[in-house]
Amino acid sequence: MALKCVFLNTSLKKSGEKSNTEALFDEAKKVYEKEGVEVEVLRMADYNIPVGISDDLGEGDEWPGILQKILNADIFILGSPVWLGEKSSLAKKALERLNGSSGQTNDKGQEIFYNRVAGSVVTGNEDGAKHASHDIIYGLSHLGFTIPPNADAYWVGEAGPGPSYMEAGTDSDFTQNAITTLAYNTTHFARMLNAKPIPAEGNVTK
Repeated sequence: MALKCVFLNTSLKKSGEKSNTEALFDEAKKVYEKEGVEVEVLRMADYNIPVGISDDLGEGDEWPGILQKILNADIFILGSPVWLGEKSSLAKKALERLNGSSGQTNDKGQEIFYNRVAGSVVTGNEDGAKHASHDIIYGLSHLGFTIPPNADAYWVGEAGPGPSYMEAGTDSDFTQNAITTLAYNTTHFARMLNAKPIPAEGNVTK
């Protein structure tokens, strides 16, 4: 069975608008598809997702559908632009809503996100990419996702207003190597966990 990857883009732009964060992920997508991984890209801005720390906030809440896609995937990549040196407000909201599932467990009693691999993709015009990736990676690890080595890829421009990733960053060898490594390492670890899941020993939620 083919591996599945869900990329949640927390850009403030809706589908139809160009997203630098999604353009960077597209480089990872090429690797995933080469490796036979099925990829689904979601724009959080397209959905009605209320603020809260719950897996379902009732009528009109579209988060449960996104959550189910994440639970059905082997690889989850959270993408964010940088605003004022931070991840986007939608990235923060996504982590909070994921935290709303922290009380759920799998059939072995482990936290619900166990045996799923995660990573981050970040773009921006100024410094803050490592800080944003730090927050995202830590949050996902804390919720039970497995984080492989070098599972974050980013690009940022010079200080002040200037060209974006699509305008100036696509020829960055550093960023291209990072996004390629992210794609391969998350794929490798997903295959490993599918073949040999984390044993339910010392990590079962009581």
